[in-house]
Amino acid sequence: METTVEIAEGAASNDPEVGLRAVAALRALTEQLEHLQVDNARALGWSWQDIATRLGVTKQTVHRKHGRRVGSR
Repeated sequence: METTVEIAEGAASNDPEVGLRAVAALRALTEQLEHLQVDNARALGWSWQDIATRLGVTKQTVHRKHGRRVGSR
């Protein structure tokens, strides 16, 4: 797996092969970070609405994506 620095450098590349690989890696990293932070927020008692507001999505969207994984609490 590429380091974060390598991914960031790749994202700025003029080579589409390198740049698009970096985009895919950034998407995967973003998903992992979102899951981690949603888990953290729910563990601290945050509501789905609180989380959705911070992510810039609707409560329904965030609950649909994460509700089954972390439980409804």
